[in-house]
Amino acid sequence: MKKNYIDQIPIPACVVGEDGTVKRANYLMKNVFVYEDIVGAKFFTLTGLRREALMRANQEEMIIERNERLFKIRTNEKPKENEEIAVFFDEATARESFRAKLESERAVIIYINIDNYDELIGSSSDNSRRAIPSQIDGILRNWGNTYDSPLISTGEDTYVMYTSQGKLDMMIEDDFSVLDDVRKIEAQIDFPASISIGAGISTVSLRESSDLAEAAMELALGRGGDQAVIKTDEGTKYYGGTMQAIEKNNRAKSRVIAHAMKTLIGDADKVLIMGHRWPDMDSFGSAIGAYTICRYLGKDSYIVIDKHNEALDTIYKQAEESEEYNLIRPEKAIKLITPNTLLIIVDTNRPMLVENMDVVEACGNRIIIDHHRMTEDSFQNASVAYIESYASSASELMAELLQHFSQKRFINKFEAEAMLAGIMVDSNNFSGRTGVRTFEAASWLKRAGADTTEVKRFFQMNPADFKMKAGAIARAEFTDYGVAYAATRGHTGNTQIINAQVADELLMVKGVKATFVIGTNEKEQTIISARSLGDVNVQALMEKFGGGGHFTAAAAQIDEPVEYVEELLRSRVSEYIEREKQESE
Repeated sequence: MKKNYIDQIPIPACVVGEDGTVKRANYLMKNVFVYEDIVGAKFFTLTGLRREALMRANQEEMIIERNERLFKIRTNEKPKENEEIAVFFDEATARESFRAKLESERAVIIYINIDNYDELIGSSSDNSRRAIPSQIDGILRNWGNTYDSPLISTGEDTYVMYTSQGKLDMMIEDDFSVLDDVRKIEAQIDFPASISIGAGISTVSLRESSDLAEAAMELALGRGGDQAVIKTDEGTKYYGGTMQAIEKNNRAKSRVIAHAMKTLIGDADKVLIMGHRWPDMDSFGSAIGAYTICRYLGKDSYIVIDKHNEALDTIYKQAEESEEYNLIRPEKAIKLITPNTLLIIVDTNRPMLVENMDVVEACGNRIIIDHHRMTEDSFQNASVAYIESYASSASELMAELLQHFSQKRFINKFEAEAMLAGIMVDSNNFSGRTGVRTFEAASWLKRAGADTTEVKRFFQMNPADFKMKAGAIARAEFTDYGVAYAATRGHTGNTQIINAQVADELLMVKGVKATFVIGTNEKEQTIISARSLGDVNVQALMEKFGGGGHFTAAAAQIDEPVEYVEELLRSRVSEYIEREKQESE
């Protein structure tokens, strides 16, 4: 298309059409112009000229909408009176079509893993033990054939698929229906069969795509499996994840982790133990468990805590007054760190949530023990990472690890009570996210001397917090589709804990499937506590607010006003419920 130049036209803006005629731009809103009936080409580029300077109109952020007959553009500022703007369109259909073709044919590597393969085979009858892997294999190969993508078996429970960006887009449009197909297999056991999918796409190289696919698979497995994770150069997307993590019966992994911990602790000159900011019972209890291991191995260790909620006062003061535990602030911890110092992080796997990031960065060797699902920003390159989303709590995992260090129990009554308190908090008194191993860990702690009456004393709250909790429950709103909303008014140092307790309490109401409690903390941040009975994936909802957690228990902190967050929360929950209804139909 031939370019034309226009000057001295006394209208706000104009455009040169294909026929060379001048067409007026209609002023739509502040700094936005709409050009109609300009070009017939599907793709085009834009350049412009103003008296003062060249318009930066071809920048992506200035383009609001475009199609074959309509183009909306945002200018830098509203034109002054009698100021001229000339806009030109160049046809770029061939170039853009070629670019789209290249993107569609970009290579994609997909890794596929059969979840809980050992448990799946071990729990099946003799006939099913042979049939189930064969059925899964058939479903996966039919799925690959549907998209003309070769599938290669790399092990009993692993596959790799090679496909293209265009085919992957089709899989996304189909919501990775293969996840549902595998889940429908009649396994005749306590849990359904499921798979995890990790896809990697890079513009750099196939090696980079493979690395991204491996990272995506680690995320999918770390989040409990039964989902697809796609990692690109720009970010990560999640699909599926409709099942809760399945409890693993095999204790071999915990034994291996315990052995690795013993080696790393033995090689370190000292050990720092740290949980998440504003630690709860589980964070503190699992930290006490890690401290006990270090003490048994004869290694100097320190628990790093900056600030804590009033809800932790009773157990924290008991630990402090006993003078048996080195409780230090981050400032002191930094001074103690040497190149040979080991850091054990408990009850979190995300840098943004740790007690102090300076301590993390100063320690080259790290062990992570956590029960939360992994996210895109989870810690990478830890020396040992024991992250099991099926577990009720980090304290449960720590109690299991303790049993592998010695046949004799070497923890005292207080330490057993601290870990039992952590399990009880995160399992809502054994009513949620509780498996056989949860009760086994609690039983072991009970035999080690834990007194449930003393543990209950740790949970006592002051009258002001009790009234805030009761008020939020009294004002709760119950919807027709099984969701309860509540809000705490004002805030104390324990607002986040109170919100979590209110969310747990509201699940006791008949017909309630999920609960969301909103409030503000001492930093004036809006906080959300979310719980469900398994019908609603509250983790997926909280991740949209920058939070996370588990399938049935999650939370988020947002730097936005309560009113805005509440309106957005209700909207997203309604969309989720409606989408689930449509899919079930």
